[in-house]
Amino acid sequence: MTKLKIELMVNRKKRKIEITPSTRLIDLLRDDLQLTGTKEGCGKGECGACTVIMNGELVASCLVLAPQADGAVITTIEGLGSSDHLDPIQEAFIESGAVQCGFCTPGMILAARRLLEENPHPDEEEIKRGISGNLCRCTGYQKIIEAIKLSIARLSKSDSGKAK
Repeated sequence: MTKLKIELMVNRKKRKIEITPSTRLIDLLRDDLQLTGTKEGCGKGECGACTVIMNGELVASCLVLAPQADGAVITTIEGLGSSDHLDPIQEAFIESGAVQCGFCTPGMILAARRLLEENPHPDEEEIKRGISGNLCRCTGYQKIIEAIKLSIARLSKSDSGKAK
């Protein structure tokens, strides 16, 4: 089968990779780049488990063909923090008990990150809309919403301490 060479920026690292035209972005991330935080749930773009940020927008990586990501800037859950220094949203999810089985967590956290980049002070309805593309079967969403509210408070506090 014909191979294509693509270049993309994944988690602040430039990557050059050969793929087939039918390779999905989720498969490139998980299989080729070993970024297994991105999960495949439904394979139809309905559950949010495979959510990544591509060129500043949330996308279902199961619906994106890898050739479409040529030249793209992609952030996966592995790109938000490290084991030594978690992203404040990751910390809030852990502290709030919003991490149950963990399957939806990467997509939820990335959706929360994107929401807070766009709107640093969303109300509860805006939070619900911001995560509406992500399904969770464990928490009933209340702990997830609490985690995002905790993130907002912490990020607001850290922003207010910065010189303007």
